[in-house]
Amino acid sequence: MSTSKTKRSKSSRSKDKKEAQLIINEDSLSAEDFFQKPPLKTSLKIKELNWTQKQKDFFKVALSDKTNIMFVKGPAGTSKSLLSVYCGIRLLNKKNVSDIMYLRSAVESSESRLGFLPGSAEEKLSFYNLPFLDKLEELVTNCSVEKLEKEGRISMFPVNFARGMSWNGKFIILDEAQNSSKKEIITVLTRLGAGSKCFILGDPMQTDLRGKDAAFDRMFELFSDDQSKDAGINTFEFTEEDIMRSELVKFLVKKLKEF
Repeated sequence: MSTSKTKRSKSSRSKDKKEAQLIINEDSLSAEDFFQKPPLKTSLKIKELNWTQKQKDFFKVALSDKTNIMFVKGPAGTSKSLLSVYCGIRLLNKKNVSDIMYLRSAVESSESRLGFLPGSAEEKLSFYNLPFLDKLEELVTNCSVEKLEKEGRISMFPVNFARGMSWNGKFIILDEAQNSSKKEIITVLTRLGAGSKCFILGDPMQTDLRGKDAAFDRMFELFSDDQSKDAGINTFEFTEEDIMRSELVKFLVKKLKEF
């Protein structure tokens, strides 16, 4: 056997041994051992809001180390996105995750067409990211959104860009999931690696999909069982009574259910 083959063989065995050791000791590793980028150095100052009891109940489940995936359902105005971004910042500060990823499906409703919007493809897609950026600006008081993006602490892209990726030590938000197909939601869920946490947010009342294509509500029900909870998958539902945006929106949501 040649020297080069012997070296490769030893190198291969050494690599296999290290990988096996990593699997054996996975439970004893810290979150940072799985990070794909360095942890946050300077903590972000978070603006604390007047949380309701229901929102505090949400945080208890969402921030639990036992929760890996969270399906969150609720009508418009229940602060699903705000609460999720808050959780992401908290976990970023605790060094439980290295960065926050914001995903949305670029579905076009019957009332609008992305192609008709002015600007480049990147500029068109930026409209989808505005809710996330608004929540960050509302909650983070000592760092600009531009700086967070430049440092790689936040990233935003359409769901269909996720294929082939693997996410370790990340906090992922799939927003407006009522407009994500079954394949898209599955694509996101199957990208999750070690140390990652994923929130799937949706409002079935605002779906632009019909029939079998509208998968969020069915997945919410599918994972609302004890077996899923034991696997680290939780569901949480807000109702029209939890709407915080305004009394007008609360009235509208209730009334439109009769439409």
